[in-house]
Amino acid sequence: MIGAIAGDIIGSIYEWHNIKTKSFPLFQPESRFTDDSVLTCAVARAIMNGGIHEDYLTSIRTIGRMYPNCGYGGHFIDWLKSDSAEPYNSWGNGSAMRVSPVIWAYDSLEEVLRAAKVSSEVTHNHPDGLLSLTHWIFGSLMLPYKS
Repeated sequence: MIGAIAGDIIGSIYEWHNIKTKSFPLFQPESRFTDDSVLTCAVARAIMNGGIHEDYLTSIRTIGRMYPNCGYGGHFIDWLKSDSAEPYNSWGNGSAMRVSPVIWAYDSLEEVLRAAKVSSEVTHNHPDGLLSLTHWIFGSLMLPYKS
């Protein structure tokens, strides 16, 4: 989780201005946390509160509303402002960007995939969004074994 948040802050100034080098200053005066950090913390809170669908829904909405100007996408903003508990069928990568606490909190691949699906389906219930989330999880879990 710390790595995800640090990476979010470090990369915040490059999100719309990509660079092609590995040599750059990590933290700059313009660096800031974004929606990815906010929602990563919301997912961690939901897990600590029990990790069921309602915990994710409440936590993402409550914490998300506390930081309304941190870079959310348009459909997420609409969802955040509404009182609807229904997901908005997103197929984007937002749920993958907030999944690191799930990977850390659960012990088996099955538990991680189950909890990630529950955390994702609050907003990102499109099959393509769930597929990209699964790929992100496998990549994250395999990274320590890269030779």
